[in-house]
Amino acid sequence: MKARSSLRRQLFAPLIWVWLLGSLLAAYGAFRLASYAGGMAYDRTLQDEAGAIATQINWTDRGPLLELSTQTQEMLAWDSADRNAFTVVSDTDNRVLAGVDGLPVPEDRSGSFERPALFDAHYLGEPVRGAMYSIRSPMLDRFVTVVVVETQRKRADLMAEVQLAILLPTLALGTLTFLLLAWGIRRGVAPLRRIAGEAARRAPHDLRPLPLDDVPAEALPLIERINELLANVTHSVELQRRFVADAAHQLRTPVAGIRVLSQELQHELGGAGGDQSTQALLQALVGSTERMSRLIGQLLNLARSDAALRNLASGELQPIDVLPVIREAAEPLVLRATREGKQVSLEAPETPCPARAHPVWLAEVVSNLLDNALRYGGDNVELRVVTRPGWLDIEVTDDGPGIEPAHRQLIFEPFWRGERADTRVAEGTGLGLAIVKEVVQGMRGRLSLASRPELAGTRFTVTLPG
Repeated sequence: MKARSSLRRQLFAPLIWVWLLGSLLAAYGAFRLASYAGGMAYDRTLQDEAGAIATQINWTDRGPLLELSTQTQEMLAWDSADRNAFTVVSDTDNRVLAGVDGLPVPEDRSGSFERPALFDAHYLGEPVRGAMYSIRSPMLDRFVTVVVVETQRKRADLMAEVQLAILLPTLALGTLTFLLLAWGIRRGVAPLRRIAGEAARRAPHDLRPLPLDDVPAEALPLIERINELLANVTHSVELQRRFVADAAHQLRTPVAGIRVLSQELQHELGGAGGDQSTQALLQALVGSTERMSRLIGQLLNLARSDAALRNLASGELQPIDVLPVIREAAEPLVLRATREGKQVSLEAPETPCPARAHPVWLAEVVSNLLDNALRYGGDNVELRVVTRPGWLDIEVTDDGPGIEPAHRQLIFEPFWRGERADTRVAEGTGLGLAIVKEVVQGMRGRLSLASRPELAGTRFTVTLPG
């Protein structure tokens, strides 16, 4: 089957994409903001330094003269993180008049006369940012250029700090938002989970409407529609059950009359010395009426069990001691087995065996299982009660021919009478095991089957909650 995504996943999926897109935009915005803000601040500092150095240049008869002390020049060049340097070059031969030799100096200096111009270059294997300011002589047709450069380490550190300052709160806020969303979505779908859990815990006969308490408005039409379907199913099941019960009840009286008449006719003709063919026909007629009577009785039991178990599903079964119920239900079957030359044994603990069950319908289960074993099993039938923590097992085992694996699910279907090992005789109604399955499930128990070749015969196990 195709895996279906949960409602929470469907709600979260678009939010995750929105959050990822927002994070990427925030990262890009942080990078651009850090680049712009850091670049502007450091570029202005470079321009101020170039302008400050230019103010210290005086023109004399012999040319430009830089009036900066050695200590001041060292201070301009010192920085704990970046590598700074400056130089003052002439216009004619790019001769260094002051500062560091070998600094990158752009050839085009036309834009650096009014204010310091900025440029990018490389110095000693590192990218640097520089400011260039050209000063003309007031008397001579000459000019000098002041160049100040610095590496971009502090710029990179500033950009990283700004990005972290933006991204970390964004990530924290996004995580908190998703946690709150997860809590809100979980809280919102909790009523649906409660309804699903209650529906899963219900017995098959429990068709009560699902509760509408705290159901979200979006899901309310769905739950109401499900309740309408449950009401329709309940009505349909009730009509079918009533039809079966009424039909069986109406047939009970005429079938009983036919049975009595056939038995009297057999008795009278048998006493008059009737021939063997007549006796065979009468015997077949009596057997057919008896089977019809049993079938009608089982139909009534099936209809009653369906109605009773639907009532049981709405309430909680109380623990009872199952041993007296089992002994009382098994007693007539034990006497019948003795008349037929078979044996039924009971193995049970000496102490009480509590289980959550209805005494009347538990007796019906035991009676049907023993009847099935005596009809279709061997000569020995064992009824065993086993207790274990939280559960109780009732096992009915025979030493008969067994049930084929392909038929082990079909035998619980009403009226199923296929070619199988347990129906080689035609006395059964085909309803006994169906009633057992309905009753066990109605009492919130489990019914299991094991047969050859796993064991010598067939074993039905009824498991009830303790």
